[in-house]
Amino acid sequence: MTQYLDFEKPLAEIEGKAEELRALARANEEMDVAEEAAALDAKAAKLLEELYGDLTPWRKCQVARHPERPHCNDYVDALFTEFTPLAGDRNFADDLAVIGGLARFNDQPVMVIGHEKGSDTKSRIERNFGMARPEGYRKAVRLMEMAGRFGLPVITLIDTAGAYPGKGAEERGQSEAIARSTEMCLKIGVPLVSVIIGEGGSGGAVAFATANRVAMLEHSVYSVISPEGCASILWKDAEKMREAAEALRLTAQDLHKLGVCDRIITEPKGGAHRDREATVESVRTAIAAMLQELDGKDAAALIQDRRQKFLDIGSKGLAA
Repeated sequence: MTQYLDFEKPLAEIEGKAEELRALARANEEMDVAEEAAALDAKAAKLLEELYGDLTPWRKCQVARHPERPHCNDYVDALFTEFTPLAGDRNFADDLAVIGGLARFNDQPVMVIGHEKGSDTKSRIERNFGMARPEGYRKAVRLMEMAGRFGLPVITLIDTAGAYPGKGAEERGQSEAIARSTEMCLKIGVPLVSVIIGEGGSGGAVAFATANRVAMLEHSVYSVISPEGCASILWKDAEKMREAAEALRLTAQDLHKLGVCDRIITEPKGGAHRDREATVESVRTAIAAMLQELDGKDAAALIQDRRQKFLDIGSKGLAA
């Protein structure tokens, strides 16, 4: 059953009526509702086009957080073959909010690392809703070091509200672990490409997305802080999240103009959750194109390309 966002309520009513008609027809074969159902479908398609034709930043945040949106595990299962998960940071524990391991992408050996939020209540709790602890970032550092040693391109999939801010995480060096992961991203001599598949939250996202190429799904968001957190700090009122979302410039479209994001991956109308297969194939095409752009560059060139990309951020504004 489709889960609808707040602004999709009118759409839910129309699609619900169409499904009710079809349910009646299934119960009574003599009923002919094809014409009425088709008319409702056409009306729903038009409304969907209107709703997603010009989403506000806050609505994009809602779409990026949609519970049915494909998560990291979904992409790993669909995009990679021979995936061999690697666990633990060889220091404290294994963080289930971060998955990673060796795999093949289009038959090319790679290292894949990503945030996993979970798909139901049990897995979301196990995965800590995709909010990594220090051991998650230290695991990522270990895997990136391994990729550098064996000359494997690194592909990261980002989907996190931010690093876990709990007491235990801080005691175990959360900020240091994030900094080490960001540093490792900058210094490995292999291609590193990142895709923001949902939320890119704060340093928890930057630790994986300090890449040669950064792509964002059309309705994903990437920001230094969540709109609610920003509103709580600036206006002392979390209900000001709509204004905060506007001010943060967190959409893929704004970040592409600012040079933070290198390419935008088009989503099916209505968001990635409405056509998972099409979304996965679009991500596959984008990753392949980004790896192709970096093919043939030596370690020094890759490191310089990556460093220059981040030094250039801020050199142009939205007006440009």
